[in-house]
Amino acid sequence: MNQLLDYTDTIAALSTPPGVGALGVIRISGPEAIPVMASVFSGKDLTGQAGYTLHFGRIRDEQDHTLDEVVVGLFRAPHSFTGEDIVEISCHGSPYILQEVLQLLVRKGIRLAKPGEFTQRAFLHGKMDLTQAEAVADLIAATHRSAHDIALSQMRGGISRQIKDLREELIHFASLIELELDFSEEDVEFANREQLRSLIERILGTIRHLSDSFQLGNAMKEGVSTVLAGRPNAGKSTLLNALLEEERAIVSEIAGTTRDTIEENLSIQGIRFRLIDTAGIREAQDQIEAIGVSRTMEKISESAILIYVFDVLAMTPAEVERDVRSLAREGLTILLVPNKMDLNPYTKPEDYSSEWVDPEHIVPISAKNAQNIPYLKERLYATALAGARPEDDVLVSNARHAEALYQAGGALDAALSGLQSGLTGDLLAEDIRQALYHLGEITGQVTTDDLLANIFGKFCIGK
Repeated sequence: MNQLLDYTDTIAALSTPPGVGALGVIRISGPEAIPVMASVFSGKDLTGQAGYTLHFGRIRDEQDHTLDEVVVGLFRAPHSFTGEDIVEISCHGSPYILQEVLQLLVRKGIRLAKPGEFTQRAFLHGKMDLTQAEAVADLIAATHRSAHDIALSQMRGGISRQIKDLREELIHFASLIELELDFSEEDVEFANREQLRSLIERILGTIRHLSDSFQLGNAMKEGVSTVLAGRPNAGKSTLLNALLEEERAIVSEIAGTTRDTIEENLSIQGIRFRLIDTAGIREAQDQIEAIGVSRTMEKISESAILIYVFDVLAMTPAEVERDVRSLAREGLTILLVPNKMDLNPYTKPEDYSSEWVDPEHIVPISAKNAQNIPYLKERLYATALAGARPEDDVLVSNARHAEALYQAGGALDAALSGLQSGLTGDLLAEDIRQALYHLGEITGQVTTDDLLANIFGKFCIGK
């Protein structure tokens, strides 16, 4: 956005989704919101009404033609979402009416809002910090319970409070070190080095705990990309149906039935898994199957969890290990699923253990009979948690926050090393300044125009 800090004008936008509906809400924010609304409103004189009140009347254009009967809500600064005077107009949900009202407001000197501009004004007026502003967008975009819960927690200031506390403790010691620099010729020490070391170690522990929660937080927000892969006729589609408890994929004894990917959502204790059933991995018999196999490999490369399904009657441990070794990559967790155990109950799962698969990640099943499917779901859930706890008060779900925490942790690691090696105060101060800068980036105490434009430009118009 241009002129990010120039918010002296008044803006308006449709805040409900476009299209026909029972109601459509237009929001106005800025110093002229109430006077302009009063000039087109036939009813009470809005300029003399209190905030948090509703008023019924008509909107009339320059020719005194009635556009609609409306209910107008008034919110006076600073007690409003943006911190400015706000008017919310509830019209009938006709696209024609809404467009006519917006055009009337524009003719009266009000500017159409840019994406995210209402929330950006709330941030700039101190109504919320940057993490809370980002949570507003996440809450709107939430499509399942866990995404909703984590966005709501962040909007209430969960991570903000922790970051604020960390910064305040660091700022205290940073100021003492800066004071030492002013008396450098007198060789005095205001910041107790042992206390500073203890503080940095404690803050690093908190930062690492927050960083470790990102995998779970991101999984709760975005869902976990989970690919079902294996050779043809291994039972991947049958397993997909068993996990979903419905006949979603076509199952056949004919090898190569699945030629394209099939994607479905599975919720396990509030975490959404984006299950992707793929074409069997083998040398393709025709061009269409070749495309399917290519897409399988592409999905595996993008996934967080790979469920490798194999037929215990058709594959040896050595063959399974070769397949798994060819698919393994850093950051990919592999669950090994020996299938059709009902036909060969004496198979030992441990025979398939290797350096590529943790023994806890071997889950024998019979997909056809839905045997051991509940345990497989337990392993999927445990894998997504990766040691974090969903009951934690604060979970990091934003990649920008995770990166800033990583950078802050690196700066504090450098400061800790400097303390141990006896670095001078000016060098220690620089490392602490860097840590404070990156922590400030999270909450918006340190911002740039480009950062704000990137964040708020992704919001919907009207929010």
